[in-house]
Amino acid sequence: MTEIRLHNTKTRRKEVFEPLDPQNVRMYLCGPTVYDRAHLGNARPVVVFDVLYRLLRQVYGADHVTYVRNFTDVDDKINATALARKEAGAEGTLEDLIRERTEETIGWYHADMDALGALRPNFEPRATDYIGAMIAMIADLIEKGHAYAKDGHVLFRVRSYQNYGALSGRSVDDMIAGARVEVAPFKEDPMDFVLWKPSDDELPGWDSPWGRGRPGWHIECSAMSYELLGASFDIHAGGIDLQFPHHENEIAQSCCAHPDGGFARFWLHNEMLQVEGKKMSKSLGNFFTVRDLLDQGIPGEVIRFVFLQTHYGKPMDWTAEKAAQAEATLRRWRGLVAGIEPAPSPAPSVVAALADDLNTAGAIAELHQMAGDPALLKASAALLGLLEDVMGAWAEAPQVDLSAHAVALSNIRAKAMETKDFSAVDALKSALMAAGVEVRMSKAGVELLPGAGFDASKLPDV
Repeated sequence: MTEIRLHNTKTRRKEVFEPLDPQNVRMYLCGPTVYDRAHLGNARPVVVFDVLYRLLRQVYGADHVTYVRNFTDVDDKINATALARKEAGAEGTLEDLIRERTEETIGWYHADMDALGALRPNFEPRATDYIGAMIAMIADLIEKGHAYAKDGHVLFRVRSYQNYGALSGRSVDDMIAGARVEVAPFKEDPMDFVLWKPSDDELPGWDSPWGRGRPGWHIECSAMSYELLGASFDIHAGGIDLQFPHHENEIAQSCCAHPDGGFARFWLHNEMLQVEGKKMSKSLGNFFTVRDLLDQGIPGEVIRFVFLQTHYGKPMDWTAEKAAQAEATLRRWRGLVAGIEPAPSPAPSVVAALADDLNTAGAIAELHQMAGDPALLKASAALLGLLEDVMGAWAEAPQVDLSAHAVALSNIRAKAMETKDFSAVDALKSALMAAGVEVRMSKAGVELLPGAGFDASKLPDV
């Protein structure tokens, strides 16, 4: 059997992955808070750990892997949207309107992640469907002395768990010194975090032993993973931004609630995403949702390919140039595999690359060597969620005749070589690129290809 090695954040080293039960390999990924469209950064862990899911299915069998990714549907932004709708005259209770909003955003999320070629998990639990399990876990933590109730709140006693901070590598006192923590009169210690909080009439709420209220964020994943995967499971994954405090708090409350279990054995975290070398930010004008890019004409398969060119443990930079190059590569590959049945199994070299801590860049390098064997290329690319028939409609669009523009650019270029004035060349090239045309100029001549976001209506007159 293929040996898989993964970098375990918990131990800070790459380890051989051996599942607790090879007949039921279990993985949990922290999913989205469904208040709006998923942005590009939200999509990275979905794509990255979709490849891990595919690898586990390849090695252990599709029927022997259980993958859970949750939906957080209790959130202040969701509440605010639902309340605004209620105040605008929408019918139904606040809880009804919240459910309506989250049904809408979950639908958007599924459509966008499907477009990126991500397989649906085995389970997609919604937090609001597991309130009873959360209340039971909170009550158990109180009984064991790890939590306490005060003023309608329930808080976890961080210092009651001696290994708190092991995942992030910091002591409790260091965290207090270096982090902004909420100081509240109902807290015994500044680091204690909320398991349950009270709800007023303008907020959703559920009855509990501590009054009407709603759960804190951290308890959600602990309760849902326990219900669906048990007290011990194999892999917990998510973005590096969740390592502290979310994942640290998950470990503490889960291990205290179920001391005989080990919670997650392997922790995997993907690094953050940038756009054109800068942190994605609305203030910088470089904030994109997945739907923004899809609506611009950038195929989901292209977005996926760009993501997988960078190892998940390194920061990833999304650029328009990378998208154009990815589209060109995928078009070429799809031309090679058109009408071809895939080989029975992927190339061992691709499996080996992915088994080495999801080395997707290495796997893609191996795919480049398979041009002479389209069947093997198709089977191997599928392990990365690429070149699958269901994803190929974008590449089947009618070819655009850009020959007149290529001739015009060639003539202008030839004249510029004589006059040494390349301003006209630059102007036509810029106009073509603005229309989404990929421009390639070499000694052999000019080649024009429809690229990401191609729009024939924007082509310049020649």
